Amino acid sequence: MMEEKILMGMIKKTKPPISNLKKIKVLAMDVDGILTNGEIIVQGDGKETKIYNVQDGFGIVVFQKFGYKTAIITARSATAVAARAQDLKIHKVYQDAFPKTTAYEDMLKEFGVRDEEVCYMGDDLPDLPVLNRVGLAVTVPNAVEEAKKAADYVTRNPGGQGAVREVIELIMKAQGTWKKALATFEKP
Repeated sequence: MMEEKILMGMIKKTKPPISNLKKIKVLAMDVDGILTNGEIIVQGDGKETKIYNVQDGFGIVVFQKFGYKTAIITARSATAVAARAQDLKIHKVYQDAFPKTTAYEDMLKEFGVRDEEVCYMGDDLPDLPVLNRVGLAVTVPNAVEEAKKAADYVTRNPGGQGAVREVIELIMKAQGTWKKALATFEKP
């Protein structure tokens, strides 16, 4: 019976509301579990290593080229996050953001947007306050149950394995910018 309830919850969240997708101007993301698979590799010297998905990264680059803003809001701090964000030219990076709502409020002001214009991707309890506010709340299949309940959409792809790219494509397709992006790669 419990599995049936979980499955039913997942089924109704396999298509994000088109009206919400059309309003999105900003994609804000957690790191561990969204941009990565949630595993943290700590080397013998204490340095942290993260594995990122190249298609997620390229999706972020394309998304930004079409005028969308991006942000990272993470409760942890890691040089690997700063390096990846710099490489992708993420517009705003908030590390040590706990509670995340403080960073989220700062981001809204800095970008001049409202809740309904933000898509946030998070997978764990610290993400709930932001997931409950945004216009499009997204999580991944391996998220905690509370994040799945708060989400408007649960991606098919797991975190760190194309979930971010999946959401970027959904937003851009709903707004008609995906075809324009494809056109820049289809012709020599």
